[in-house]
Amino acid sequence: MGQWWRAILAFLALGVTGGVIYELFSSGFGRVQQAVVASPEPTRVVMTTPPTQVASTATLAVISDNFWLTYLPAGLDRTGGGSIEPERGVQGGWARFGSTSRFVEAQVEHGTVAADWATYRKRATLVDARSTTIRGKPAMIGKSPSGGRMIVWLERVGTGAWIRVSDSLSKELLPIAASVKAPVGD
Repeated sequence: MGQWWRAILAFLALGVTGGVIYELFSSGFGRVQQAVVASPEPTRVVMTTPPTQVASTATLAVISDNFWLTYLPAGLDRTGGGSIEPERGVQGGWARFGSTSRFVEAQVEHGTVAADWATYRKRATLVDARSTTIRGKPAMIGKSPSGGRMIVWLERVGTGAWIRVSDSLSKELLPIAASVKAPVGD
């Protein structure tokens, strides 16, 4: 008789323990909370068409066929961009908006160059770089040796991106990066 009661108590203890573990995991206890960066209202749409054909009220800036910005500061027109020629494990797209004194540049790279964060962050040279996150993704932000401020991040395994802005738009860097949209998968 003593063995039977022990078996029932062990079974009940297992059930209670399983229930407690289930409740802990389903409650979100211990999960890392993602920083929420509110992006400002979009002001213009800039497509991959030549600058003379850009719409006057825009809400989208296409960088490549599967990577776009939903926010750009007002008054920036597309001045360049295109595909990155596939070479040594890198392909993707880039775009430049603005002029020489006030600009936003963005680039997305696919391939082995963005195999993981440790590999991709070595690709960018930043002065006074510090680690951060953007939309829950690992990132580095700092001054670009070419001028302006820059943020570099791994969108997902196999896809890395960076955005560089002129010094006059440095306060817009994080809202621009937070506005990135990219479908899941490549």
